[in-house]
Amino acid sequence: MELFGETLGLATALFLLLALLMALSFEFVNGFHDTANAVATVIYTHSLKPWLAVTWSGLWNLIGVLSSSGAVAFGVVALLPVELVLNVGSGAGFAMVFALLISAIIWNVGTWYLGLPASSSHTLIGSIMGVGLANSLISGHVFGEGVNWAKASEVFSSLIVSPIVGFVCSAILFLLVKFLVRRPELYQAPDPTKAPPWWIRGVLVLTCTGVSFAHGSNDGQKGMGLIMLILIGIIPAVYALNLEADPKAVADLELAARKTMAMLDLAGNGKALEDKAAADVLSSFLKTTGQFNDDIYPALAAKDRDIVNRLNGKKSFAEVPKEDRPALRSDMYLVSESLNKLNKQGKLTDPDQKAILSDFRAKLRPMTQFIPIWVKVAVAFALGCGTMIGWKRIVVTVGEKIGKTHLTYAQGASAELVAMATIMAADSFGLPVSTTHVLSSGIAGTMAANKSGLQAKTLRNIILAWVLTLPACVLLGAATFSGALYIVFNVLHVG
Repeated sequence: MELFGETLGLATALFLLLALLMALSFEFVNGFHDTANAVATVIYTHSLKPWLAVTWSGLWNLIGVLSSSGAVAFGVVALLPVELVLNVGSGAGFAMVFALLISAIIWNVGTWYLGLPASSSHTLIGSIMGVGLANSLISGHVFGEGVNWAKASEVFSSLIVSPIVGFVCSAILFLLVKFLVRRPELYQAPDPTKAPPWWIRGVLVLTCTGVSFAHGSNDGQKGMGLIMLILIGIIPAVYALNLEADPKAVADLELAARKTMAMLDLAGNGKALEDKAAADVLSSFLKTTGQFNDDIYPALAAKDRDIVNRLNGKKSFAEVPKEDRPALRSDMYLVSESLNKLNKQGKLTDPDQKAILSDFRAKLRPMTQFIPIWVKVAVAFALGCGTMIGWKRIVVTVGEKIGKTHLTYAQGASAELVAMATIMAADSFGLPVSTTHVLSSGIAGTMAANKSGLQAKTLRNIILAWVLTLPACVLLGAATFSGALYIVFNVLHVG
């Protein structure tokens, strides 16, 4: 069967389609969990008809997804165990992908059914941690070594701080607007029989647009990262490397590899390592417990040499033999992530050396960290479809169940402006945040600032979901990964 430019066996093709369908299902569920928050205020305030609001939001989610850098997508992937990322096409790699998707979908659908405002970001990251912990236990490594704790701490910080920022900044912005704009109609609950004045409608449509764009540029990337893992694992000849890379960029990459190879040979005192030994050294270094040692520079030099040899005389990645592309991607991934870790550990102290290695890493990343347009469009479509299904429940929660009084126009606009700014700030740093938590906490902040009072039951549910999601998904991800491993190796006999 011909799929994505490759001839695949029937079983492999069905396996690929099933995995892609599950990844898009995760984004579909993400749509009615998170995306519907963007349309909640414009629908609740009767600024737009529901069908028009959902269509408009979907369009701007699409634009946000298409304009995204991919930093969040690969930031999430960086949480995964390095050996599973490098060997995602193996049986364990397949088990990892399916475990992530199944556990995330189960928790998202379950919390939606129970009416708990859970975060898709928390859900996916908890599942990733569960897979990493289970992998370290099953493979005999040090328990906990399968999780990139440094990256996890960055993600946790963004997930914990962003709702606090949403609450505080929304409250301050609302009070500022109330002080500066003395228009009584702005601070009234929506009239269920008519739309607000045109200028209020314009403000709310504008904030809805901003949140939709920001959500697409951040949340949409999580599904894109998983889809790329699937494609790289099953059809690496097409997706292991960016085949659309400019020939000049490929030539510049080879030149940079030669320059850094010579420098690293010198730094490693000319010590030579075999290919497998070099890969083992760098894989160990990238683990949580990995520390710098005298073999790191020789290992990097060996991998640079492999990159140079595979690219020698090639004008594009398409000229690299198909069977060599997965190995070339692994070499590039190991070098790029190792250089990043060396920089974070402060090992690159010489300014000239640091500049050369940083430039090399900047040239490496776009060759392996890329998202095809069709993947972005598919994810945006799944998000939009999910929004159409789940918006009603979210609209009522945002409008009536957070505060003791109904949401006013000014409160909705203030919360959405802060949510948009918070999400876009996180996006610029490649960090995932929860649209649900940022916007919900923003609404709560405006209610507190207005002395409207907060509904204890809703707050309790939000906090309960916030506290339970990570540990529950860690357990669910670990259990699902263990079960998937058993099926892959003992039932399907995939190596």
